Amino acid sequence: MPVIHTAVTTDPIDQARLERAVSSAHAGARVSFAGLIRDHDEEAEGTVVRLDYSCHPEAGKFLADVANAVAAELDPAGEAVLAVEHRVGSLGVGEVAIVAVAASAHRREAFDLCQALVDRVKAEVPIWKHQHEASGRASWSGLGLPQ
Repeated sequence: MPVIHTAVTTDPIDQARLERAVSSAHAGARVSFAGLIRDHDEEAEGTVVRLDYSCHPEAGKFLADVANAVAAELDPAGEAVLAVEHRVGSLGVGEVAIVAVAASAHRREAFDLCQALVDRVKAEVPIWKHQHEASGRASWSGLGLPQ
């Protein structure tokens, strides 16, 4: 089973735990991505101070479906291993919102799997962010539902 863990959580994400979970003697490469809350955004008029993430009640299922689809499409032999968690709730600048990890026999596969996983999670999983700025201005993004 190439996807070993997916979760939408309110708890801080333990990247090292996910890295350990995908590690094996077969894996010659492990690639991790951690998405952090930053203090700026192209849609912001000022400094971003926090993001409030909310999600569809079945976001966990969407997340698992995306991870399984990425694994099936990019690793049809089923040798790579993936794990991904996305956090919801109120997150401040510097906090981790998403961690994706891919392990495979070769580095190119691990990089490709991790990048595709993150890109598809952002595009297809119904998780929305309410961005708050230092000025008090707030705006929503990611409100479209997956197709």
